[in-house]
Amino acid sequence: MTHTASPIDVWILVFPNFLLLDATGPAQVFASANDEAVDAGLPPPYRVRIAAPGGGTVASSSGVSLLAEELPAACLDKATLIVAGGRVRDLPAESSPALDWVRAASGQVARCCAVCTGAFVLARAGLLDGRRVVTHWQDVEALRAEHPSLRVLDDAIHVRDDKFRTSAGISAGMDLALSLVEEDLGRQRALAVARRLVLFLKRPGGQRQFSAELLAQSQDDGVHARLAAWLRPRLRQEVRIEEMAEACALSVRTLHRRLREEAGLTPAQLLGRLRMESACRMLERPGVSVKQAARDCGYGSEYNLRRAFTAQLGVLPSEYQERFA
Repeated sequence: MTHTASPIDVWILVFPNFLLLDATGPAQVFASANDEAVDAGLPPPYRVRIAAPGGGTVASSSGVSLLAEELPAACLDKATLIVAGGRVRDLPAESSPALDWVRAASGQVARCCAVCTGAFVLARAGLLDGRRVVTHWQDVEALRAEHPSLRVLDDAIHVRDDKFRTSAGISAGMDLALSLVEEDLGRQRALAVARRLVLFLKRPGGQRQFSAELLAQSQDDGVHARLAAWLRPRLRQEVRIEEMAEACALSVRTLHRRLREEAGLTPAQLLGRLRMESACRMLERPGVSVKQAARDCGYGSEYNLRRAFTAQLGVLPSEYQERFA
């Protein structure tokens, strides 16, 4: 989508007991894109509105309320619709007037998106049949059971299927919004927004594993924690799977199975994520070169580190360093 001088309308749909960050996270991304544009002497590219059936004050699950507009009857051409999630049992049923509005709106808007369990709303409206979708990892099986025709992904942050976009749990709505900004305004302006918000333009890993360190801390007596502790001082080395298994006093097969059960990872994926996190920490320190980070974190060469950063974070190591060092 090529942005013009006319702002893009972004309608964020909420229901009672919605998840606050599902709505305010994307709203802030678009607001920050407006701030970046104004600072550069450009017109704001977005007009963000909160809508709800009936309008008025809508309470989130946290108790904080937002003032919402009534559902728009028109003016949705070229707009973006984002449906916020909430507890699945609190979301509207298939026969509700709210879903009738969603069905009608989906035919008008340029992009129809859902954050977290907002995917259930689009699915109940019959808009996602046969499509690739993602939702909060805790609700993946419930979405599969309720809508078996959907191709539900296990571990994506967000996914696009034609005009429909769905995203994973809660804060992933900001990742989705950043991807929309990149689509509208280009990569450099999206990077500027990510920098302003201290976010990754493209977050490393999947929704089940945002940080190998945090997961290790939450399971400090498991195989994941033991293997991570053994690997950290050996990131510069070539490490074979047999050595990892021996360090955990397990067979290779059992190591794979236990790690999958605890963290949804293979041993090689865990090693890769530890190396990436180590490289990020090094590049955040003043005076550390990309070459040094590549060598000390086990990538061997700047080329390999650049490939890993581009694939996992969507930025070059030098760009990451410029933003966070």
